Parts: sequence; structure tokens; C-alpha cells
Amino acid sequence: MRLARPRWSGTLAVKAAVFITVMCCALTALLGVLVHVSVTHQTVGEARDLALSRLEDATTAFEAGDTLGFGASVDPPGLPAALRRLAVAGERGTMVAEHRGRPTMWAAGPADGERSETGFPPPEGRGRALAVAVDYQQSARTIEALDNAILWSSVLAIGVTLLVGAFAVTRVTRRLHATARVARRISAGDLDARVDDPRTKDPTRPQDEVAAVAVALDSMASSLQGKLLSEQRFTADVAHELRTPLTGLHAAAELLPPGRPTELVRDRVAALRTLTEDLLEISRLDTGRERLELDTEGLEAVAHRVVRAAAASSGAAPGAGAVAGMGTGAGARADAEAGAPAGAGAEAGAGAGTEVRVVRDTRVETDRRRLERVLGNLVANAHLHGRAPVVLTVNGPVVTVRDHGDGYPEYLMAHGPQRFRTEGGAKGHGLGLTIAAGQAEVLGARLTFTNAPDGGAVATLTLPHTPPVGAGPSDGATPSTGDGLPDGAA
Repeated sequence: MRLARPRWSGTLAVKAAVFITVMCCALTALLGVLVHVSVTHQTVGEARDLALSRLEDATTAFEAGDTLGFGASVDPPGLPAALRRLAVAGERGTMVAEHRGRPTMWAAGPADGERSETGFPPPEGRGRALAVAVDYQQSARTIEALDNAILWSSVLAIGVTLLVGAFAVTRVTRRLHATARVARRISAGDLDARVDDPRTKDPTRPQDEVAAVAVALDSMASSLQGKLLSEQRFTADVAHELRTPLTGLHAAAELLPPGRPTELVRDRVAALRTLTEDLLEISRLDTGRERLELDTEGLEAVAHRVVRAAAASSGAAPGAGAVAGMGTGAGARADAEAGAPAGAGAEAGAGAGTEVRVVRDTRVETDRRRLERVLGNLVANAHLHGRAPVVLTVNGPVVTVRDHGDGYPEYLMAHGPQRFRTEGGAKGHGLGLTIAAGQAEVLGARLTFTNAPDGGAVATLTLPHTPPVGAGPSDGATPSTGDGLPDGAA
């Protein structure tokens, strides 16, 4: 089983801390080894020179028959065997070894004479060794104290370096996190967000890479904001300019004599009016300044109103074909022979059925007009691009609209609805789901698009428990029709 690494382990601060720690440890280890070797070599050299000097004096005294100095003896019992063999072979040497529980520097060389210090002659065929023992304990303590000093100073140096490095890296990562937050705000639609790194405001200060990224992000946001505002103004201006001639065209079409050509003209005029109203609504949503008119609504009642409005907009009498009753375990149910949902702009498929299933009804505080606009557009899209039956399900604050067609395309599920984009030569101008997503965002709701495992598109609207901040009187709300839906709904 492969264990997943914690997310924080991949952060720049952790990587920098690990790098600094490894480099500090490597550097202090190298310096510690060099100092240890150098001081040990010097200390051992001094002790060796002292031992060899005393061995020289002891050899001179031994050859002259004088008394040997302190620490000098012939064939002492504690002399290391390797050093004894070297001395018997006629060579001089030194060695550090334990003697009587203390570190001792031994120096030994060949000795002449008949008896050793013990009074007995050496074994047959074996020479004698003259040895000098020098106390090495103080030197060993000096080396040990040096090693401890190196260790603790290394720990202190690593700690200080880590603190300083963490402070420096944290300052950089804090600026990077601030830049990332601004980038996320921009991607979420807040085009007024800027990094405004103070280092970029002073041209005399040297600019680092983080400041360069901040400047580039701010410039990109400003350019993007300018282009989007120009596009929004253009869309709104075009829609407003089209309204007046379309109103006159609609009035002229109503004066034409009955007949098939007249029906075609009126149908196209209605389509143009729908497109114009949709463009106006999108331009209002793009500004991000829409406000809510809150009221407490029962979702079951809203669902039934959407279905009835769908029947009315498809040409049937209001409520035609609707059958209401209590279901078993699933709640209330209504079927409307509807080709499109509420409002203008609903590009309806004729003869399709919409079924309402209520698993659990609930009351929510929301903007009824916008909520019905969202559900109406979802039902319209299900009839236009999917296949019957279309099922609208209420389960508490979660409302789903499902059809049994081919499902949503991959791009829509991955990136959301895109304006004027339809698949496979489908009907409509591709603004219905875009408006639904925009109105859902105003409501503070979450709208997701998925495909059912057994086929069909599923749109899920999850309403918030509390209305979004800033709810209040509507700013330039779309005029409502008599059925409570906005004029131009799709």
C-alpha cells in the first residue's frame, strides 16, 4: 500500500527548509571532521614527540647503566603486543592504548641487557623492549571537549540558519500566496483584484522575481478587465439598440393578415426579441451587481409553477394536462404536457412531458423570480436537447432536472456552459444554460452538470441555507410577466 504524502510536504517553505537543513548538516559535518582531524593530529603529534623524547632519554640512561626515568621500563606488562613486536624487531614506534583504565601514549624501542625489570631473563629466542608510558588522558579529554563543542556549535548554527532561512523564505512565500489568492479571485470573476506589491511602486528598489510576477499579473488583470468591459458594453449597446426596431417590427408583424407567412415572420421576430432579452440579461449578470429580492418560498410550489408556465409557453392552456395527487413515499407529482419552460427565450420542444417528483419539500429564503428562471431554463434545455421523460425532482434544498437523452457534452461538464456554443447542430442560440448558471451564482446556489450512469443529462441545483451577502432590493431587475417569471426567460 502506497502512503500519500501530506500536501504541506510539497510547499516551497518545506522544500527550502529541507534544503537548508541538508546543506547546513553537510557543511557542519565537513567542517567538524576537518577540525577534529586537524586538532587530533596535532594533539597526538605532541604526545608522540614527548613520548619519543622520553624514550630517547631512557635509552641513553639504559645504555649507560643509569636509573631509568619515570614511566620508562623494560618489557612492561601493559605494553601493547604489536608495539612490543616492533621494538623487538629493532624499530621504534608509538601507540595509544588503555593502560590501567587510562588512555596512554606508548613509545617503545629495542633494549640490550640480560634481565628485564622483573628480574627474569626474557624467554628463549626473544629480545627485550624498552618502553615509555606517557599519560594521554588530558589530551583525550581535550579532543572530546572539542568534539562536543563542534557538535553543539553545529546544532546552534543549523538552528540559527533555519530560523533566518525560514524568515526569508516565509516572506517570499507569503508574497507568492498573496499573488495566488489574487489570481484565484480574478479567475472567479473579481476583475478589480490586484496584488499591488509595494516593491513595484518604488523604482529605486531592486525588483525580484516575485515582484515581476505580481506586475505581470496586475497588468494581465487590467488588460483582461478592459477587454471584458468593452465586450460587455458592446453586448449591452447592441441589445439596447436592437430593442427599438424589434418593437416596431413586432407591431408591424401583428398587423399582417393571418397565414403561414405571417406565422413564420412572427416566429422569427419572437426569436430575435428572445435573443435580445437574453443578451441584456447576460450583460447585467456580467456586471456582478445584481441584487436579490428575498422571500420565503416552498420548492414544491416553485417546481409546479415552472411546469405550468412551461405548458403555457408551449401553447397549451395553463394547467393543461396537469394531474396532481399524492405519491407513495415520493411526495407530490404533477405531469404537464410541456414543450418548454417558463418565459420568453424558452426554445421548447413540442409534446414533451415534464414530471415533478417531491421527495422532501422545504422552504427556502431566495429570489423567486431568479429561481424560477434557473429551473425554467434547465427544463427548457432538457426538452430541447434531451428526450422525454424530463423529471424535475425536489429533495430538500437540492433540485435536479434530468432528461433521458444523450447527456451533456464533455466540455460543458468540465468547463461549464459557454455562450453561443451548441453541439451537433442543435437548436437554440446556447444562452439558456449560461443564464441559468449566472442566476444561480447570484442566488448563491451551486449548479452542476453531470450525466446519469444509465444515460441522460442531470443538472443539480443546490440552494444555500442562508441567502448570499448583499441581498436586498433588485438593481435593474428584469420585468416580470404575469406568471411571475421574467420577460425573456429561457
